[in-house]
Amino acid sequence: MSFLAVLAAASMHAIWNALVKVHLDRFLSITLMTLGMGAAALVTLPFVEVPKPEVWPYILASVVFHMGYRTFLIGAYKAGDFAQTYPLARGTAPLLAALGGVVVVAEMPAPLAILGILLLSAGTLVLSFRGGAHLEKLNLRAVGFALGTSIFIASYTLSDGSGARLAATASSYAAWLFVCDALWALVLCVVSRGPQALPVLARDWKAGIYTGVLSGGAYWIVMWAMTKAPIASVASLRETSILFAMMISVFALGEKMTAWRGAAVLSIVAGVVALRMG
Repeated sequence: MSFLAVLAAASMHAIWNALVKVHLDRFLSITLMTLGMGAAALVTLPFVEVPKPEVWPYILASVVFHMGYRTFLIGAYKAGDFAQTYPLARGTAPLLAALGGVVVVAEMPAPLAILGILLLSAGTLVLSFRGGAHLEKLNLRAVGFALGTSIFIASYTLSDGSGARLAATASSYAAWLFVCDALWALVLCVVSRGPQALPVLARDWKAGIYTGVLSGGAYWIVMWAMTKAPIASVASLRETSILFAMMISVFALGEKMTAWRGAAVLSIVAGVVALRMG
């Protein structure tokens, strides 16, 4: 059940990434999505438990890690070809999460799971370079932001996996995390862009709610799955969102299916099978 749920979450993740490109700049687009996620979670607070004191450090740490993730993500947009740097970050993050899982939560993946993580990461990295056709365009600054993004992804994955396991339910952890993250994103937006940014965000509130629900729902499924399965395996399976994004680009946007993309797809599918068997 958790295996299929994470695959569904990956498809939702790909969809909201495709939809989040409203006419706002990148910082405001991500802020808008985060606020929409918090608004959706806010209505659920009366129905979930307030986190225990020992859970709050994980929530607060995750808010910090998510802030770092968004900061480096925007930097990756500016520094290089985002179509390459973002998948580079997503492909590296499961490897870091797997290593971190061994140290932080003493979780050693099974041999087949390790193979699945490697195959998924390899396929994602191949997709990020589109067969290496644009590899020469990557610069050290872009790579630095991509790897920084992957560190923050792995960090909030481990923090949220541990926190959700410690909380009364994954739902209570997720709801309070999303609300806290949205509040901090709002403060950061006002400080960095001024109060005049608020009416700009308000004009696209529907897009914020829609992408926020998709994003929040996808990550809630991931946090729930991490209470049922090893964190590294769930984190790796989540990155099949890159595969769904590629399918959207080919079948909906008319982009070409190259031989390298086909090889990447086979690697990702093989990784999914190995994770399922592991």
